[in-house]
Amino acid sequence: MSIVFIVLSFLLLFFIFAPIIKTSVSSSPSTLWNTLLEQDVYSSILLTIWAALIATAIGLVLGVPLAYLLARRQFWGKRFLEGLIDVPIVIPHSAAGIALLFVFGKQFFLGKLFGHVGITFVDAVAGVVIAMMFVSVPFLIDSARDGFKAVDVRLEKVARSLGASPWRTFFRVSLPLAWRSIFSGAVMMWARGLSEFGAVLILAYYVPFLNSHPVVAPILVADRFASFGLDYARPVAVLVILISLIAFITLRTIAFRGEQA
Repeated sequence: MSIVFIVLSFLLLFFIFAPIIKTSVSSSPSTLWNTLLEQDVYSSILLTIWAALIATAIGLVLGVPLAYLLARRQFWGKRFLEGLIDVPIVIPHSAAGIALLFVFGKQFFLGKLFGHVGITFVDAVAGVVIAMMFVSVPFLIDSARDGFKAVDVRLEKVARSLGASPWRTFFRVSLPLAWRSIFSGAVMMWARGLSEFGAVLILAYYVPFLNSHPVVAPILVADRFASFGLDYARPVAVLVILISLIAFITLRTIAFRGEQA
C-alpha cells in the first residue's frame, strides 16, 4: 500500500511542479531582467503586489472580528452564514466581477455613494482591491476562525475574572494565541489576490498607476499572449511565478518559524 501511495503522490507532485519548473527555466536571466525593466511590466507587478496587500489589510480589519464571532458565538443562521462566506471561492470569478459591478458600478448605490467622496471602482485601483478582496477573504476568515476555536475559552474566562475588559482579553489573550492561524490566512489571502483575473478583468481592466495604464500581472500575461504569442508572454509569466514563489515561501517560512517558537 505504501508503494502505491508513494507512486500516486509522485504523479500528483509531478503534475504540480513540472509546469512551474519548466516555465521558470524557460527564459534567460538577461531576458528576465530586460523584461522587468519595461515600465508596463514593473508597474503591473507593483500594482498587483500593492493592491493585494491593501485587500489583505482591509480583510484583516473586517474579517478577524467576524472570525472571532463565528468561533465564539452561537446564533440562528450561523451555518448558513459560514457557507455563504465561502461562496466567492466557488462561483466563477468572471461572474463575481459582474456581481461587484452591479454594486460598485458608477450607476449603482455603493458606486454612487463612494463617488461622492471621490472614490471610484470601475477602471480604478480601488476596483482591483475590492475584486481581490472579494475572491480571497474567505481564506482569511476560515483560517482565523479555526485559530480562535483552538484557543481554550477558559483562558479568556480567567482573564475576565481577573478584571480584564473584553477588549483587553481579546488583544492580550485571544489574538496573540490565534495569530499564527490569522497570519497563515492572511498569506493565503494575499497570494490568492495576486492571481486574481476574472473579477479584476470585469471591474477594473485598466487603472491609472505611475503615470501609465498598466493592468494587474495576470491580465498583462494574458494580453501579451493573446496579442503577440507565447514568446512575448513567457518572460512576464516567469517573473510573476518567481516573485510569487519567493514571497509566498518567505511568508510561509516566517509563519512556520513562529509555530516552532
